[in-house]
Amino acid sequence: MIPHASAVIPHTRVVKFRADPADVLGVTDELLSVVPLLHALASSGGSDLHVKVGSPPRVRVDGRLRRLQVRDLRPADTQHMVNEVIPADLVDTFGTSHEADFAFSLSGVGRFRVNAYQARGTFGLVFRRVAVGAQPLAELGIPEVVGELALEPRGLVLVTGPTGSGKTTTLASMVDLINTYREVNIVTIEDPIEVLHHDKKAIVSQREVRQDTVDFQTALRAAMRQDPDVILVGEMRDTETVRAALSAAETGHLVLSTLHTIDAGETINRIVDFFPPHEQKQVRTALSQALRGIVSQRLVRKADGSGRQAAVEVMVNTGRTAEAIVEPADAPPLIDLIREGAYYKMQTFDQHLFELVRDGQVTYDEACTVASNPQDLTVELRGAGLVA
Repeated sequence: MIPHASAVIPHTRVVKFRADPADVLGVTDELLSVVPLLHALASSGGSDLHVKVGSPPRVRVDGRLRRLQVRDLRPADTQHMVNEVIPADLVDTFGTSHEADFAFSLSGVGRFRVNAYQARGTFGLVFRRVAVGAQPLAELGIPEVVGELALEPRGLVLVTGPTGSGKTTTLASMVDLINTYREVNIVTIEDPIEVLHHDKKAIVSQREVRQDTVDFQTALRAAMRQDPDVILVGEMRDTETVRAALSAAETGHLVLSTLHTIDAGETINRIVDFFPPHEQKQVRTALSQALRGIVSQRLVRKADGSGRQAAVEVMVNTGRTAEAIVEPADAPPLIDLIREGAYYKMQTFDQHLFELVRDGQVTYDEACTVASNPQDLTVELRGAGLVA
């Protein structure tokens, strides 16, 4: 068990903060505090801070981990850092389970989602910056149709992709769009809260799992008694959460959620696979009726080196896609329907990547690293005279 966190954070000398995280800190041989490291994360524009024994702290900037100019961390350093930030009510839990998730706020710097863990007998932490407010979808390079899906009055809209693909950022922008244009009640259930929303036209109640509610299922059931118009479920993790989300979408609510799936086809299969075989036909039917669209994302580096851009597949649920969801064996593959669905503003990853390369936003080599079919993308680009 670790000692209780001290109310006073010991002073650690800091030489200078600069925009380049490789030159952020100068330190003494004293125990290192996490405070200057979080300042460094914020000043470098990074998204995450990693601290572990035997290595210097690192910050993730534009998807890449970069070392801070700090000595290798010792076991006493990371234990001290855990003591600085862990809430008192999690000290005992962390002492027995050796992992904990919680939020930490630092005055003048911001709010962070924290995961503390034990590895090979020593402590480590990962901090994720929590944004206040959201960027407009247009600034993210997200297709306009995603905003249209966000403003649907009812139904289920899913944002999918691997970890670190920008799902949370896109969802936050969708919530902000609703908050800006609709006079509705938005209830979010998140683990943890990563973007803070202030009321605009809508009212937004954000609930954090373990902090404000026991789990997603409990909060989702309670949300139905809170007169919601829009419900955001941070992640569909189990059968009961999926069942409750589908039920809410069928009964006139707009439900937004995420899955760790790579495209629309896999997303449908993952949802169906949550259920036992005897229920899967019924689930396919319910999904075909409730679903409004699936937005799948992959991040690709911008050609000018200024950051990353989302490559997006969009499936809008139409009569043909609904048939493919109910009877996949008797209908064309979803990917073909998406490829041919330009009238409904659908697009595949490779169609979006073609546009990004054509417009000079992404290089050909970078596009090929995330393309679903790099060979087909190359043929299309060569046919348009965009690559040799």
